[in-house]
Formats: sequence, structure tokens, C-alpha cells
Amino acid sequence: MDVEPGMFNFAGKTALVTGARTGLGRAAAEALAASGCNIVGLGSSSMSETRRRVESFDRNFTELICDLSKEQDFDTLVEGLNVDILVNNAGQIRRQELLEFSDKDWDDVLQINLKSAFKLSQSVAKTMIKQGCEGRIINIASLLSFQGGIRVVSYTAAKHGLLGVTRAMANELAPHGITVNAIAPGYIETDNTYDLRQDPQRSSEILSRIPVGRWGKPEDICSAVLFLSAPSSSFVTGSCISVDGGWMAR
Repeated sequence: MDVEPGMFNFAGKTALVTGARTGLGRAAAEALAASGCNIVGLGSSSMSETRRRVESFDRNFTELICDLSKEQDFDTLVEGLNVDILVNNAGQIRRQELLEFSDKDWDDVLQINLKSAFKLSQSVAKTMIKQGCEGRIINIASLLSFQGGIRVVSYTAAKHGLLGVTRAMANELAPHGITVNAIAPGYIETDNTYDLRQDPQRSSEILSRIPVGRWGKPEDICSAVLFLSAPSSSFVTGSCISVDGGWMAR
């Protein structure tokens, strides 16, 4: 088998990464920039550190300040951006006992983690088809796309839904040369897991199940992002890659 030289060279491509200010989003933006992508970072506030890291690779960084907790006109937002790769990473989590879980905590999480991801994907897919490019859409799912979890019912519902949306979009966009896949990170050192990492008992319980014996780092997802973004992954669609230190294998 011949391996294409520079199979992860994305020179001339543009990637839109949501939630790019910190954590997984910033790591994905940096990895794509290091491989040649210009980056459009979408976040609810300024992303100066992400800009600095992207521009250190001599790539362009465009900042979109957008509150995904509110309804948006995504068609207008992405008009003229010529996006080749979309990484739907933005999300939030609310923790509360099931019997006390509020409508607000349900609605807020579903709005950002599921509805906004779908609506943005829909708008970006339209531009990809118009451009005639072989687009890539990558949704950041979760271990809770497969499991129930504890005290996070809206997050679990959203992440189950996002995996279903990934598969449904993959079916309908494949004829246009657009692949849609997901990555399910395990327990990663991000803002969403801060409280868990500060709880000695809960942290110990989590680590005891992870075969590699450590919390993941944001950069651990980067190889999966690059693989699913690459032209050579055109036969991979509707799939979900777990990056979890072996959690789901135990």
C-alpha cells in the first residue's frame, strides 16, 4: 500500500472550531493550525490565547463571538467563510439530582450541546455543498453518548442525541462527499471535569476504572481530530472514536 506524503497536510483549508477558547476546542484548533489549517474560532468571549497559538504557525485566525445558548442565524454567520472542516466542540454540563433537575438546566444544556451543534452543522453543510468541497464535520460526543451517568441527565440526553444526529447527518450528506463523525473523549482535564478532579473520592473512583491510570489531556484528542479531518478518511463516516484511556473497554 502506498501512503500519501503529507496525508495530514491541510494547507489552504479552513476549520471552524466551536468552544475554541479553552480545553478540547483550543487543542483541536492548535493541532489543525499546526497541520496547515486556517482557523475560525467560535466562542462566547475573546479567544486571545487560541489566536496566539494559531498565529504561531503562521495561520490565519478569525474570531467569531457568538452565544450558542441563544437562537442564532447560522446561515448568515457562516456566509462567506468557506469552511472545509467543522468541529462542534462547544458545550456545558449541569449537575443536579434527577428528582430536582430544573427545566432551565435541561433547556440550557440541550440548546448548546445539541440544537446549536445541529443547526450550525446544517448551515455549514449548505456552504460545503455550494463550494463543492469534500467537507468534514466532527462532533465532540462523550462517554455519556453510551452511558447514563449520575446527576447529569440533560448532558446525557444531549450527548446521546448528538451521536444520533451524527449518524443521521452522515447518511444524508455522504452523497455530497461530506463525512460526519464523532469523537467521544473520556475523562479529560477540562473545566467540565474540574469539580470531579477536586473530589478525592470521585477522582479515585474514576481513575481506578481507566486502564491507562490517568486523566486525559486535551491534546489526547488531536490525533483523532486530524484523522477524521483528513482527505484520506473519506470512507469513514457515521462513526465514533472513543479517546478514553480504555474506559469503555473495562
